Amino acid sequence: MSDDKIEFKMLEAKLVGSDTVVFRLEDGAQVKIKVDIARAGVATNLTNPDGTPHYNIGAGLRIQVIPAKKKYYIQRSKLKFPTAKKDSDIKPI
Repeated sequence: MSDDKIEFKMLEAKLVGSDTVVFRLEDGAQVKIKVDIARAGVATNLTNPDGTPHYNIGAGLRIQVIPAKKKYYIQRSKLKFPTAKKDSDIKPI
């Protein structure tokens, strides 16, 4: 293995507590931030200068803003409506 490559042992991460933090903004909107660890590892061939383990953590954030009035809009053309059945499509029992 080359000296410029650092090897990491993959670690599993278990959630402790809630993965979501909620903030309320001055205008009444809520901001929900969900945190996730995508990848975690500890170096097997490197330590920090103080001798502690060197970790590599890949975190992900999902941010959702909920307006105070809790309303949103979608263009009518983007919605799918069920098609109405014609009388000719109805078969007698």
